Amino acid sequence: MQTTKKASLILDDGTVFVGKSFGYEKPVAGEVVFNTAMTGYPESLTDPSYSGQILVTTYPLIGNYGVPRREKVNGLSRFYESEKIHVEALVVSDYSFEYSHWNADKSLADWLKEEQVVGIYDIDTRELTKRLREHGSMKGKIVIDGGEDIEFVDPNLSNLVAKVSCKEVIRYGNGQKKVVLVDCGVKHNIIRCLLKRDVTVIRVPWDYDFNTLDYDGLFISNGPGDPDMCGITVEHIRQAMSGIKPIFGICMGNQLLSKAGGARTYKLKYGHRSHNQPVRQVGTNRCFITSQNHGFAVDNSTLGADWEPLFINMNDGTNEGIRHKSKPYFSAQFHPEAASGPTDTEFLFDEFVKLL
Repeated sequence: MQTTKKASLILDDGTVFVGKSFGYEKPVAGEVVFNTAMTGYPESLTDPSYSGQILVTTYPLIGNYGVPRREKVNGLSRFYESEKIHVEALVVSDYSFEYSHWNADKSLADWLKEEQVVGIYDIDTRELTKRLREHGSMKGKIVIDGGEDIEFVDPNLSNLVAKVSCKEVIRYGNGQKKVVLVDCGVKHNIIRCLLKRDVTVIRVPWDYDFNTLDYDGLFISNGPGDPDMCGITVEHIRQAMSGIKPIFGICMGNQLLSKAGGARTYKLKYGHRSHNQPVRQVGTNRCFITSQNHGFAVDNSTLGADWEPLFINMNDGTNEGIRHKSKPYFSAQFHPEAASGPTDTEFLFDEFVKLL
């Protein structure tokens, strides 16, 4: 018999969802968002793009396959997307205290407690998700029964990219071609996908002036929060665009490349966070199933004359990537490295490496 404490998720409109704690017990606040993927909680929890957010999983049963062991290969986590959990808290309907998987090292609850991350279950996540879809992403806080209360927090008012980016230059691989990777909160599988294609990756902090380096191509990573916080990164990208070296951006990278090209971004009502978002390549009937995690989007109507949309979301018509009409610059709002998720679009890494 599990002994659990009562815990409450309180939204900023006053709605309260009462559940039970299965993670670390402390009050926490952030932006409440939902993800509709059926699997992949180890990858989601370690995705830096979730920094500052309370993550709600719409798939009801979570924890049944535990979490994998911590291993590093070539300086990268083997089974995770970063070195630590980035979500503020995890909210689920039914938590499985029993787990079974060939690669499981411990339970999800033990992992959350180790990393001091809050987890609550026995929440009506269907009703919660309906409310978030209706009102949009909301501020929320979780308080433990008998514990202290805290104020609501809007993480998008902070520079979350600066929080999750690396602090120094890191090199990976020993390929002939050199790719500068601007780390806005990069997932490790992006680096794995580049290394698999035999390039040297030079990972630099979000505000590093990479134009002083010798490189063959520029990669701009995913990351959390509002792209408007990354003005210095945009300026560095704009300077790089005075040349003709290939540029590839993913997620936040799509937004920052667009801003460097003169476009504007805006906040989506509740974002795209799932494994099965359909996108169409513009000018073709080619459609792809993609993995996504973002709360902001590019305004297609603000793209300059030299730019055009590359992909469009088939659910709501929003931008899913851009390309320059004459120079080798392109991006994707979705995640072609797709861990965990579909691998339909990993060919975009091949397209980038061919341009180097």
